Amino acid sequence: MSGIPAVVIAAPASGSGKTTVTTGLIGALRAAGHRVAPFKVGPDYIDPGYHAVAAGRVGRNLDPNLVGEDRIGPLFAAGSAAADIAVVEGVMGLFDGRILGAAATGPDDGEPAGDPVGFGSTAHVARLIGAPVVLVVDAAGHSQSLAAVLHGFIGYEPSIRIAGVILNRVGSPRHEAVLRQACARVGLPVFGVLRRNPDLQVPSRHLGLIPAAERSADAVRAVDAMTAKVGAALDLMAIVAAARTRIHRVTEPWSPVTAIGAGLVPASRPRPPVVAVAGGAAFTFGYAEHRELLEAAGADVVGFDPLRDRLPADTDAVVIGGGFPEEHAAELSANEALRAGLAAHAAAGRPILAECAGLLYLATELDGHPMTGVLDIVGHFGPTLTLGYRDAVAVGDSVAFRAGERVTGHEFHRSTVSAGSPTGRGEPAWAWRDHHGRPGTHGFAVGGVHASYLHVHPAGSPSAVARFVASARAASTMGEERAG
Repeated sequence: MSGIPAVVIAAPASGSGKTTVTTGLIGALRAAGHRVAPFKVGPDYIDPGYHAVAAGRVGRNLDPNLVGEDRIGPLFAAGSAAADIAVVEGVMGLFDGRILGAAATGPDDGEPAGDPVGFGSTAHVARLIGAPVVLVVDAAGHSQSLAAVLHGFIGYEPSIRIAGVILNRVGSPRHEAVLRQACARVGLPVFGVLRRNPDLQVPSRHLGLIPAAERSADAVRAVDAMTAKVGAALDLMAIVAAARTRIHRVTEPWSPVTAIGAGLVPASRPRPPVVAVAGGAAFTFGYAEHRELLEAAGADVVGFDPLRDRLPADTDAVVIGGGFPEEHAAELSANEALRAGLAAHAAAGRPILAECAGLLYLATELDGHPMTGVLDIVGHFGPTLTLGYRDAVAVGDSVAFRAGERVTGHEFHRSTVSAGSPTGRGEPAWAWRDHHGRPGTHGFAVGGVHASYLHVHPAGSPSAVARFVASARAASTMGEERAG
């Protein structure tokens, strides 16, 4: 594992201000001359966008649920390359992880059993990378009893090292003094104090913060404000010193070439297959490792913005990830040239991999706005949030997955899709059981299209990336033969 100093920014509960503190800390460390590697625990796509703006380098995710415990260390080491400190933002409360049914409770008496650290939790990742934790505490409403809260977190699981506290939303100098006394009572240093400041808010909507890629100049201004306010409030030298106490373990950094298997990538003839990846304001969700794996598998990766671009020349396969198409439906619909190009691409049997927002874009319409019509479904935005990890199995062979292949993915959406007609929808992409154990099928696999709401981390399924690029290569070869 990389020997780089690292600190994990956690909290007792969601809503404590982790993202603001983490983003501001990253920006402040960068301003102080550090090369900062930013990470986010869990499947979240949005927070890493703000981390990237602050750090000046890509933000990455560390999620044992999606990639497995054994890949966390190597992915951390790879993402920390050329940096001198890593800052990891946690998810939810420090010990909150995926609830695994029977694994979360004991026998019939219901007593707790097993590891007290939730699987995939901030604490889990901190332990895997050997990093100390700094707790961000929402101090509003807290007084002397904060000592008892902190005492509980310190003693709950000794393998998790809490190095100090950042007090957020502190009301007055007197309030600060009382809180500092509470922290001193349990032996935790205070690394910084942030006053209540309504200006330090990142605009949000139905699925959380508005992605940095959508807000562009506004995002930069927001990050600058967080950097200035948070940086001035924190003891950066103390935090860096805490980061240097990280327990170092030696491991090889994750390599996309190794993950793909260099010997399995045939020489491109006469050119590498072109994989077009959707981006721009409507499609901001994606993991950095995806492009790296596509390139390692031999693809020429080209980005395009569905709001304004045509399909790139010589495109053999298309990837359309997650995002917020419902916020840009009129603009997406207005780009008729791209809609027609994608429909023709799919009709020719060329590969398309679509997740969540990509699924909606392949529909005939979204909330009354015409989309590409690749799939005979209709998309609707609604009030109900669908959220959670899914243990899925591929129903049949597709351009990315083999029948019976198992993955753990993540759903996060407020939309639904309904059938436009009883025909033309192909086979389902996935099967899984819901939280009540009821089986169901999900998504669509028809022709060269694999589309569903499920987000899958490519580093957890590199064989799917290799298969997808092989499908693109086959499509390229067929095109050359037709042209000849």
